[in-house]
Amino acid sequence: MGLISSVNIRPGVNVLSVLPHLNYKAWFALAEFVDNAIQSSIDHRRELRATSGKDYKLRVDVDFNPTEGTITVTDNAAGIASADYQRAFRPAEIPPDASGLSEFGMGMKSAACWFAPNWSVRSTALGERTERTVFFNIDKIVHDSIEELNVVSTDVAAGTHGTEIRLERIRKFPRGRTIPKIKEHLASIYRVFIREGLLELYVDGERLDHEDPAILVAPSYRDADGPPIEWRKEIAIDLGDGKSATGFVAIREIASTRLAGLALFRRKRLIMGSADEAYRPEDIFGRPNTYPYQRIFGEIHLKGFFVSHTKDGVKWEESEEAFLRKLRQELSGEALPLIQQAREHRTRSGAKAARKEAAEALQATAASLSEATLQADHEDPPQSADQPPLSNDASQHDLPEIASGDREEAEVRLRFRNEPWVVRLELSYAEDDADWLIIRNRPSITDPEPREILVRIAMLHPFMSQFPTLDSEGFSAVLKVAAALALAEVAATELADRHPSAVRRFTNEILKTQMSRRMING
Repeated sequence: MGLISSVNIRPGVNVLSVLPHLNYKAWFALAEFVDNAIQSSIDHRRELRATSGKDYKLRVDVDFNPTEGTITVTDNAAGIASADYQRAFRPAEIPPDASGLSEFGMGMKSAACWFAPNWSVRSTALGERTERTVFFNIDKIVHDSIEELNVVSTDVAAGTHGTEIRLERIRKFPRGRTIPKIKEHLASIYRVFIREGLLELYVDGERLDHEDPAILVAPSYRDADGPPIEWRKEIAIDLGDGKSATGFVAIREIASTRLAGLALFRRKRLIMGSADEAYRPEDIFGRPNTYPYQRIFGEIHLKGFFVSHTKDGVKWEESEEAFLRKLRQELSGEALPLIQQAREHRTRSGAKAARKEAAEALQATAASLSEATLQADHEDPPQSADQPPLSNDASQHDLPEIASGDREEAEVRLRFRNEPWVVRLELSYAEDDADWLIIRNRPSITDPEPREILVRIAMLHPFMSQFPTLDSEGFSAVLKVAAALALAEVAATELADRHPSAVRRFTNEILKTQMSRRMING
């Protein structure tokens, strides 16, 4: 083992100045350091177990220090050997074996420069008793065209091994929600290594784990009374020229718009589809408002493909179209029609799970309509000669009462065509509602003057189940259309026989004068 006093980083001077502009995301940049640690532990597994015991397990710690503005990544892998030092710090120096996770000779350098202008690497190689530290000041290196960096060496105890990367003066320090997002993505990226017990990954002292979603077990949509089936299919696709795709695709037991989708791996490391950024080609998943989009998930391991130098994208070349075509054929096969099952399977848990959001949208919609009515009272159009005044003798509709636990309700008071109205909006979660929209029209019991309309929407109706991704704005739009239709029907009751367009005309008028965003925003 020779004494190392410096490392040559040529031709890194110009390259290092470009690295901060790479299109990284924080979790993929951090993943570069984890990749190096994993590869080191794989390459030296036998020696590490001989030194640290047969129970040796790779541990990587990522720690954020907002007070000092630093990020450190520490591992107990085999460290950087003296024979590899010159190569390790030269940008784009491809390692002798590029078949693993360290393949471009750029990961550590590109990620560190992307994060910070100042960083250092402190490492002790397995079997060596010297700790070596190299300091990078990118601005100074570029300005002074420095081609060699000094190495600071210190003696350490026998058996010491591992690497620490310290990033300082972070350009954009992760804060708030970014830290939990980083944890979620790193756990997703390294799920296979974590699952196989090859890696313990910690962020700010928290050990990361990836929770696999439960798989749907249910009868086929073609036979609702048939035997339960686990909706998971093993995939093995040969794409020729040494390229293949293997793994599984399944249906989630509980749908998730955010987390459904495919995760694409190469060499056990996720390349595309981590956490909430899943790979969801429309050929398989359809559009965002469909059930396959929020139900199908899976893990696909690619072989024979190249990836981007930031390892967050697959270089498909001409293969993606063939892959998707064959995958769709696999998932549409008669034996286990997984896509069709995802599309047709119905569960009441979806609507019930979204009940809180729907209730909040109901209250917000009622409040906004009432406020808009107060602002727009003077804008009610006068009744023309060919539009007779509305009477309170509209037909009655007896509706069964619904237990309070099966409904959400709100009240809106408004004026339409110079008459006061009380509109009670009700979301029904009772299982025996046959119609999506039903109304009851009657005078108020306490005050005969306002017309009182009960508008009941069946939230478990098959029509509603077609829109699993409705957010609060979507619920609000549905409520407004339902209320407008109900009001228009009552208003047009005595005109319907002679003027079939009355319902449409009144609906348009109500939506414009009572329920448009323009009116709500004043």
